[in-house]
This record gives sequence, structure tokens and C-alpha cells, in this order.
Amino acid sequence: MATRAPAAGARTASAPSRATKGRKAPTQYIFEWEGKDRKGKTFTGEQRAESAAEVTATLRKQGLTVVKLKKRKAARGRKITEKDIAYFTRQLSTMLKAGIPLLQSIDIIARGHANPNFTQLLSEIRFDIESGSSMATAFRRHPKYFDTLYCNLIDAGEQGGILDALLERLSLYMEKSIALKSQIKSAMIYPIAVLTVAFAVTVILMLFVIPAFKGVFSSFGAALPAPTLVVIGLSDFFVSNWYIIVFAPILGIMGYIRARSKSEKVQRFHDRVLLKLPIFGSLFRKAVIARWTRTLATMFAAGTPLVESMESVAGAAGNWLYYDATREIEQSVRIGTSLTNAMQATHVFDNMVLQMTQIGEESGALDNMLLKVAEFYEAEVDDAVAAISSLIEPLIIVILGVLIGGMVVAMYLPIFKLGQVV
Repeated sequence: MATRAPAAGARTASAPSRATKGRKAPTQYIFEWEGKDRKGKTFTGEQRAESAAEVTATLRKQGLTVVKLKKRKAARGRKITEKDIAYFTRQLSTMLKAGIPLLQSIDIIARGHANPNFTQLLSEIRFDIESGSSMATAFRRHPKYFDTLYCNLIDAGEQGGILDALLERLSLYMEKSIALKSQIKSAMIYPIAVLTVAFAVTVILMLFVIPAFKGVFSSFGAALPAPTLVVIGLSDFFVSNWYIIVFAPILGIMGYIRARSKSEKVQRFHDRVLLKLPIFGSLFRKAVIARWTRTLATMFAAGTPLVESMESVAGAAGNWLYYDATREIEQSVRIGTSLTNAMQATHVFDNMVLQMTQIGEESGALDNMLLKVAEFYEAEVDDAVAAISSLIEPLIIVILGVLIGGMVVAMYLPIFKLGQVV
């Protein structure tokens, strides 16, 4: 019969002492144990704890004598993703609504998570809260996983006593944001993958297949058709410069990604180009506006003042053009300009967005109106992704047909002519 040991050290938060202030949360391990009660009945289970002594002490309090105790080999954890944070937020909201205390809720989620890295992150957060830190402060110590928007909403929930409601709103926001990013990626991955394969096939044909045909044609002793000469010339160029043709695009892409991660100028250039791309530019723009309006609606509904919300909104937009526009809006609103007029002055929002915002300001339901705008643009992104997918597939087929089929026809033309002569 297996049993589970209770959470070790589940005490209420208190003021931080000198011993705990500034300390890092201790690393916890999983121990597999076997024990017997006073009647000799055997129990087995596992417990997450800092040491074997802690497990022994916990089981002794339950009236069990430890017979075997083994520390499980720690599994290598994977990277903590945005989906992990969103799922944790949803779980925590559900548990708090069910009346489970905060520390116990975090401990339950940590014990049930399959990723050791995420379990350790939650252990550190739990340790900080136990030491007297507020929940928002504990999250702010991990900016890699919890951004300003997340921490500000947690802070607002703690101060207003509506933490469970704000966590639910925050989880919905994150789930929508993740879904939106996934749609954008799905629209981009297919054409990129197909064009990459087409490039690889073209390189193989140019380097290995066409030179073999060239050797056969040299024995004909007759003039070759113009298309065949063009393809052979391209093949000779590929053979002479294959290392440039193969590695230059790879190194160029890697260099650009590295430069974009370190240079603000490159990032700004990248974001401007994205919004101007044919077909995809409109898709990116709608996605940015959807994120912008949903973020502002979430912050405003949480009771965060409009001016203070702008910092989180600017960062959540994910585009430098809209980041700069949001900063301009912040300055205008700070001196008394209405949100609608401030947005209109940036010239980056559609008339529909401005009209809905104006209605929201006049009716006192700004968060609801912005939420409706976000839902409208998210639906637009859905439709755009479906339209692009249906348009890209035949377009790629035509490109591959012209590229690969053209080379094949060009190489078989001399053979056809030879057959006609014979």
C-alpha cells in the first residue's frame, strides 16, 4: 500500500528574519521510501524534500519507521516555456477559487509537475513567500519567466483581494497570446520548410545530377539547346562556388538573428519590414493590434491606472513601431489628452479600433470594448492564416514545378532532339 508524505515545512508566511532574508531557496530532491507502522504494515511512497533526514522526520511524525530510503536520480529538466507559465497560472487560479491556501496550492502544483526545472522555480517562489515576501515580489525575482505585466497584475490582485479572479483573467490572456503566436508560426513554417527543401534539392541537382548529364552530352558532338546551356552554366557556377552558395545563406541568417538579438537598430528595421511584407504584413499587424488591445483591456480591468498600464502594453505589443506609439500615447494621456485622440495621433491604429476605444471611453466600458477589438482581430488572424495557407500551397507548387521541372526539361531536350534525328 503506497501513501504520500505531506508537504514538508508547510507553515504560514511570516516576516523575514536575518537568517532567511536574501537566502536562495534550498534545492529539493525526490526520495523513494519504504516504512512500517507499529502493527508492522508496510507503506511505500515518495516525497520531495531537502534531505533524507527531513523525510525520516516527516514519516516519524506520521507514525512510520523508515526501512528503506533512496534518493531518486534527478532527471534533466527541459526549458521552462510560456505554456508552462500559462498552465501554472490556470492551475493556481482554480485552486485558490476552491479555497486551497496559496502555499499549499504552489506546493501541490510543484509536486505534480514533470519538469524538475519548473518544480525548482516554484520551490524558490514558495520559499520567498514563506520568508515574508509578497507574491508579486517573489515573481519579480524571476523576470525571465514572469514579465512586468504578470507581476503588476499579481500585485493588483493581492492589494484588491481578488487574486483568484485576476489569475483567471491572466491565464486567459496568456492562452490567447500563445494561440496567436502559434497561428503566426503555423502560417510561416510551411512555406519556409518547403522552400528550404526546394533549395536543398536544387543544390543536389546542380552539384551531382547535371554534371553527369554534361558528361553524356559532351559525347554527342552537336550543339546543345539554349535552355540546356543555361542550366549547365548554372551548374558549373554551383560546382565552382558551392561552399558560398550553401553556407552563405546559413551564415547570413545566423548572423542576422544574432545581430537582431543584440542591436536595437536591427530590431527596429526588422519590425518595420515585417509590417510591410506582402501578404504577411497585414497578418503581423493584426496580431500586434490584437495583443495590444487585449493587454490594455486586461490591465484596465484589473484596476491599473491607464498611464501605468502603458509600460506593460508597450512591451507586450512585440513590435518597436507600436512600442514607440504606446510611449507617445502615454505622454499624451499624462497631460490630459483622451486615449482615443492620443491613439489617433500615432497613425498606427485602424478607424475601427479608434471608434471602439472612443465608445468605451464615453460609456465607461473601455475594457469591454478593447476586449471586443482584440477578439475581432484574433478572428481576423484566424481567417488570414487560413487564406494564406490556401494561397501559399498552389503558389509553392507552381514555383517548384517551374524550378525543378524546368531543369529536368532543359536536360532532356538534347535527348529528345537526338531521338528525332535518329
